[in-house]
Amino acid sequence: MTAKKILLIGSNGLLGQKIADLLLRGTAYDLILASFAAESIRKLPSTNYLQLDIRVRKDVKKIIQAVEPEIIVNAAAMTNVDACETQREEAWKINVEGVENIIEGARKSATKIFHVSTDYLFDGKDGPYDEDARPEPTNYYGKTKLASENALRASGLDFFVARTIVLYGYAAGAKLNFATWLIQSLEKNSAVRIVDDQFGNPTLADDLAYGIMRGIELKRSGFYNIAGRDIVNRFEFSLKLARVFGFDPSLISAIKTKQLKQPAPRPLKSGLVTLKAEVELGIKPSTVDQGLMVLKNQISNHSKRLADSAPVPGSGRHKS
Repeated sequence: MTAKKILLIGSNGLLGQKIADLLLRGTAYDLILASFAAESIRKLPSTNYLQLDIRVRKDVKKIIQAVEPEIIVNAAAMTNVDACETQREEAWKINVEGVENIIEGARKSATKIFHVSTDYLFDGKDGPYDEDARPEPTNYYGKTKLASENALRASGLDFFVARTIVLYGYAAGAKLNFATWLIQSLEKNSAVRIVDDQFGNPTLADDLAYGIMRGIELKRSGFYNIAGRDIVNRFEFSLKLARVFGFDPSLISAIKTKQLKQPAPRPLKSGLVTLKAEVELGIKPSTVDQGLMVLKNQISNHSKRLADSAPVPGSGRHKS
């Protein structure tokens, strides 16, 4: 049987690396990697790597036509919520026009698109939300992700959208996420202020990658919430992380979101209902404690400290 050809866009990121690892475990998939950087962050067996800027339509179409994938997985996005708020033109080019470019490239061969979206589609007044809840984004990041979903709806192509929330995990060279920023801060005995009024279900990147792979295997289409099992606030999550990693919890103090004076408003009472994904994809999301133990083991196995990079101010400044 011929292996199914998959083009994975955003392969250098946290989620992209997790998806690649899963798809390469067997021989069912012929995986082609693509990302913005000139080189792949890792040398993976049986893969080719292509540099791709999804903002450039002609390049996107050229690569898709050359590869002729049966499936495109788009794990590329501008996910820094405050940067999206202040750099709106750039956010729109990446999160909306980038997806439109992928759609145009895929149209010729009716390629199926797997895409990642967010709970920031919702206003956070009445969470948790199921797949049928009405989107009401309150920040520009959420508006761009809603526009990308609408582009897929209107495309006429087969698609699968995985909505997720508070994505965290470890992968070599990946940008900091909320959990890895917190680990880096607490390792240095730095005091951190974490909001206790933003609720959601933190999602281990490995779980999201597995849900996407199951969508590919089972040939599912439409919208699926793929998120962690527990709905907690950021402060609770931080205390759990400190306990699992053996950090001093007294370094963590609770504040309210409005005290951070962030450029982008945040949904407060959020969260995603994952029943549809659990039933139709056969997945079992990790609890916070389970996910953090996996994260701890992954970092230990790499036997090195997290790479030093710019900290993420306050709480939730970086969102994936």
